[in-house]
Amino acid sequence: MKLGLVIDLDVCVGCHACAVACKQWNTSGTLGALTDYAPYGRNPSGVWFNRIRHYEVGDFPHNKTVNMPLSCMHCEDAECVNVCPTGASYKRKEDGIVLIDQDKCMGCNYCAWACPYGARELDRAEGTMKKCTLCIDRIYDQYLPPEERQPACVLTCPAHARHFGDFDNPLSKVSQLVRERGGTTLMPELGYQPTNHYLPPRPTRPIDTSAEKQTSLMHKVKEWVNKLITT
Repeated sequence: MKLGLVIDLDVCVGCHACAVACKQWNTSGTLGALTDYAPYGRNPSGVWFNRIRHYEVGDFPHNKTVNMPLSCMHCEDAECVNVCPTGASYKRKEDGIVLIDQDKCMGCNYCAWACPYGARELDRAEGTMKKCTLCIDRIYDQYLPPEERQPACVLTCPAHARHFGDFDNPLSKVSQLVRERGGTTLMPELGYQPTNHYLPPRPTRPIDTSAEKQTSLMHKVKEWVNKLITT
């Protein structure tokens, strides 16, 4: 079994709901509080497992904003695990999830330097590294209904851009999405073999922004409004 996420960049709206849900669940979960630094100050910050980057691609007027969530990729050959001097970082054989043993971690930052995805953060209050756990305390909770045994970010996504499942199962939804939409991993050339996949944005249809087109549209809108008023 190889558990992970598929993220559809074509429908992600960059609302940050996944990041907030992740923060809320993990703060109240088994890891304890994810520290906030000066949350009500001028420069608030804190520990986040999910972060969303925003990129503008293409040339105006045919450009497009791509919202790209980033978290731990749960790599097959995780360099963060390889460099950890205490063995705190490890990859589970039964499902491929990469975790950190908080009792062994000494906060040396080696794993954060080794991770090219920026997925690990030092909790300065706790003195240990923290990262996405795929909500392991949730997905295996037998007291939850089966449909709720998913990461908090997947359950809360309003655009249904996030999907969770077993990549070792060719019939799973995540495997089918990757095949059908040409899903890819991030920076595969590094050789870490990330488990999480991204579905690429579909090509955008060019929009006619000429003055003639805008005048025609306004004329049609006025006709429609007048028709509503007179009926």
